[in-house]
Amino acid sequence: MTAEEYCEWVESKDLEQKRKSRTTRVVEDNSPLTSLKGSGFDLIFEPSIKEDYRYLVREAVAEKLGRISERLDNEDKALIIRSAWRSFSHQRLLWQNRVDLLQRANPEIHQRQIKEMAEYFIAPETKSMHSTGGAVDALIYDLKNDCVMDFGTNDGLKIALGRRCYPLHPDITPLARRNRELLIGLFEEEGFVCDIKEYWHFDFGNVIWAVEKNEAHAIYGVIESA
Repeated sequence: MTAEEYCEWVESKDLEQKRKSRTTRVVEDNSPLTSLKGSGFDLIFEPSIKEDYRYLVREAVAEKLGRISERLDNEDKALIIRSAWRSFSHQRLLWQNRVDLLQRANPEIHQRQIKEMAEYFIAPETKSMHSTGGAVDALIYDLKNDCVMDFGTNDGLKIALGRRCYPLHPDITPLARRNRELLIGLFEEEGFVCDIKEYWHFDFGNVIWAVEKNEAHAIYGVIESA
């Protein structure tokens, strides 16, 4: 499969996934959010745009991240938590920042199109899986070499958004491919699903997870604020 064919497949699957998720039921299990900051796990936290960010996730998700962290400890690596639960206001801020960036870079493009471009990687607050407490953005830090591992589109913690972010994109180096396989494999073994467009984003318990796992319903619904 060529890079172009793969990207077309991803984009078609993404539309199908979104369509199915709109009709997926949520049977909320009402499990609380818990802060990874106080978990005692050996985690690295990427600085957030929100100064008081607590890196909250559902309790079962925290347990899974703890097991992933332990496995990485044995390999002289550490799990980087980029983002976890986000309130509606937090998500809206990220989305607006993306809109503003795209507008400055593309002043000739109509605002409606700019918003569509922004939504491709940063969802509006009502559509983001991060509001469920079941979504986590993560990378891996190589303690031996004192650096964020190379995943093909990142310079340290900074990720260049584009088609090469699609998890199995063929136009990345063998090293980046192996690193993505490690990251994705660790999360899939704990029951997460990797986002169709973002190799660093993982879902558990929410409607995207339910669609991809063919579950009868999701167990985590939206939590607007905490």
